[in-house]
Amino acid sequence: MKNNNSYKPNNRNPRGGKPYHGQNNGRYTRKPRPVDDAAEFTTSPLGDAEFDAASDETNGAVVGRNAVRELLKSGRAVDKIFVRKGDREGSITMLVAQAIERRIPVLEVERQKLDAYACGLPHQGIVAMAAQKEYCSVEDILAIAEERGEMPLIIIADNINDPNNLGAMIRCAEGAGAHGIIIPKRHAVGVSPAVTKASAGAVEHMAIAKVTNLAQTIADLKERGIWTYAAEAGGTPYYDVDYHNPCALVFGSEGEGVSRLVKDTCDFIVSIPMYGHVNSLNVSSASAVIINEAKRGQMQKK
Repeated sequence: MKNNNSYKPNNRNPRGGKPYHGQNNGRYTRKPRPVDDAAEFTTSPLGDAEFDAASDETNGAVVGRNAVRELLKSGRAVDKIFVRKGDREGSITMLVAQAIERRIPVLEVERQKLDAYACGLPHQGIVAMAAQKEYCSVEDILAIAEERGEMPLIIIADNINDPNNLGAMIRCAEGAGAHGIIIPKRHAVGVSPAVTKASAGAVEHMAIAKVTNLAQTIADLKERGIWTYAAEAGGTPYYDVDYHNPCALVFGSEGEGVSRLVKDTCDFIVSIPMYGHVNSLNVSSASAVIINEAKRGQMQKK
């Protein structure tokens, strides 16, 4: 494998294909919408019709204190925040103050109604109704790397259906400084309230692209000089791999792993050697190990 050690944004890549380029147009996040009326903190005796309408919004629910905190930091539009009636202590008070400062309506509701808004997730006394997470394009992800002056580090989730796994993977990727995550449009979980909570709010700071065909997307990334690594059994130990390149790391579902076509499209197979009785790690645990090693490899001077 030939390294692009002097890699710079917009340079011709070692594959001889198109350089990656783009302009970050901010489509992976939304600006807060202006609010004319002052925000209010009220006790809300929601009637059945209003309660049903609010329940219809749960696809945009952000559940739990950490997730709501990161949502408020992100600047994404928030329609309203519900808090448990009488719960005005600790971090709830700080979150309410931040919401009022941003003129976001805050309403007190009974626990049963908060449980319904959270769709069964542990809400810790607070649920925000936000605009849906806006997906970006692969071009946007590459533009983020370009803006930072860094080699792209992209995470690709191949048919992951467990929201806890995807959320934990997003948290690992954001913590390691990855520039974005690519997920398929079909046969996989999207950005749901459960994913947002499992990510501890990291989803608010991560660009996420949905694509129709992962194999074709990987082929396009390769044309742009990005080396692709599938995490699968039987490959090169992850710590023996040279990551000092623009990288895309592919992780598959626990049941089936990386799909055959996607794996065949990748440049390399990397594995985590197992020395105990189990033969593999949970996909989110495996991603934490490999993503951080890849970032370390990219940051090494050569």
